[in-house]
Amino acid sequence: MNILEKKYMMENKNKKHVVVSLSGGMDSSTLLLRCLKEYSSVTAISFDYGQKHRVELERAQSLVDYINSTLSNLSFEEKIQWVMKNRDIELENLAITEAASNLSPITYRQIQLNGLVDLLDSALVTGGEEVPEGHYEQSNQKETVVPNRNKMFASIVQAVALSIANKTKEQCDIALGIHAGDFGVYPDCRQEFRDADDAAFRAGNWDAERVGYFTPYLEGMKYDILVDGQILCEELGLDFNEVYSRTNTSYKPIYYCQGDEFGEWYSDYKSASSVERVEAFIKLGRPDPVSYADESGPVTWEHVVTEVTKVLDNHSK
Repeated sequence: MNILEKKYMMENKNKKHVVVSLSGGMDSSTLLLRCLKEYSSVTAISFDYGQKHRVELERAQSLVDYINSTLSNLSFEEKIQWVMKNRDIELENLAITEAASNLSPITYRQIQLNGLVDLLDSALVTGGEEVPEGHYEQSNQKETVVPNRNKMFASIVQAVALSIANKTKEQCDIALGIHAGDFGVYPDCRQEFRDADDAAFRAGNWDAERVGYFTPYLEGMKYDILVDGQILCEELGLDFNEVYSRTNTSYKPIYYCQGDEFGEWYSDYKSASSVERVEAFIKLGRPDPVSYADESGPVTWEHVVTEVTKVLDNHSK
């Protein structure tokens, strides 16, 4: 957390509005849960930029639908209990009742940027080179960088956050799921980029001081994020498997169908993003609820663990 963020958080202990950059992956989905815990008004935004792993957008929508449905199906008494457990604020009885009555669903939008697909040079976009496989610290993972991706996303998220702040006359945070494991491969996840981007945002907008940042996983790794997600699911009354089966981390998802049945998307276990996710679940000691496959078809979790462990062991030699 930098000085700007520390100062902002000290001045804004009662957090209300937040805009989450939601990719549909494990990190930003856990971030969504953390924001649901800490903010009373949550807006989530995803981007369709022509990514090969567009299934992440389907998963993001499914996750938001699941959370909103779970909250809306609570009885009023259950909503009161939920507010008392998950709002880190001191409330009198009347305020608790009001907060329970106004327990709002997540506002969600998908922004279409897919007109850029044939103009972007990256292995992640449709028409690009093959997504590389292997460990996430290998140099070939730079092929998965999408030029200026986070800058494009940041401009839109900043515009939405500032608009919410101006409409409500209240502070609004921007929540980002970046973590320490991103810095080596993705320059637009590093602090120097974020500081420069924030300076441009503040120089180019009136009242930008109403917008702050929330980056709880900045110094953690994927495993740390998953541990937090496990805790949050219990605190928020959500099913862990239901949540994480509605996420996608694979950059090489596999569509598989048997006979005349409708097919479904499976995660691969060979791309670096998948290796990093599987490693986190291995450390957590529980199976990943998403389904995995390779060129031969669906595979078991035990097979995934065996193959990913080989990759991890080879990298550590």
